[in-house]
Amino acid sequence: MSRRWFQALIAAALAAAVTFLALPVAGLLVDVPPGDLLARLDDPASVDALLLSLRTTAIALFVILAVGTPAAWLLATRAFPGRTLVTTLLELPLVLPPAVAGIALLAAFGPEGLVGPWLRELGIDVALTTTGVVAAQVFVASPFYVRQAQAAFAGLDPSLLEASRTLGASEARTLARVAIPVALPALTTGAILAWGRALGEFGATLIVAGSFRGVTETAPLAIFGSFGSDFPSALALSVVLLAVSAALLAAAKRLSGPGLVGDARR
Repeated sequence: MSRRWFQALIAAALAAAVTFLALPVAGLLVDVPPGDLLARLDDPASVDALLLSLRTTAIALFVILAVGTPAAWLLATRAFPGRTLVTTLLELPLVLPPAVAGIALLAAFGPEGLVGPWLRELGIDVALTTTGVVAAQVFVASPFYVRQAQAAFAGLDPSLLEASRTLGASEARTLARVAIPVALPALTTGAILAWGRALGEFGATLIVAGSFRGVTETAPLAIFGSFGSDFPSALALSVVLLAVSAALLAAAKRLSGPGLVGDARR
């Protein structure tokens, strides 16, 4: 009897969770007929916002991969004083409220921030610019990739790396020719998750860069701006981001699925 009771309880919990999470998604799809969706997406402001989101997230993802990959390799293969502190700082944006992230970015890179005056001398402005959008996206999304990459590199078979070094390959060559190809599915999953997070970034971007069409108004900001004045357009743009997010999540699950199955079998 107790086993049946427990099975009924966990089934009810799953049903409640799925219902609660699925209803908002269903509401979006029901409220926007396909014809209205296509018509609303012809709106120049929506197109500009989508294009800006794609452009800035592509740049942000490039920065995350270029810096995050060697950083994750170092964390996975080295033990050094302060390593735990460094890891904590890299993961802090995961739990930092978006508004706090935006204020922190301004405090560091704004006109009166820690390095803002030096950046301005170099001709780099972060506040109220497209650069600020990219900075906010990199800040909030990078932990998703770095954590995944660090775990992937740490889980590599040491014999593969030792064999590469024994054959005379440098550490850089070992990383490029052995570690990255072997860990590529996990690295790709981390990149997809980071891109999805960057695509949905809102709070920090609004504080750092504001919302100016064609310059800093990304798709999430356009949705917020249309919410009060043109709700159907906000719904249509929301459906587009929903579709993109679902596709990214499906791709990440497809890439990570075999690894998860393998881990379970072991």
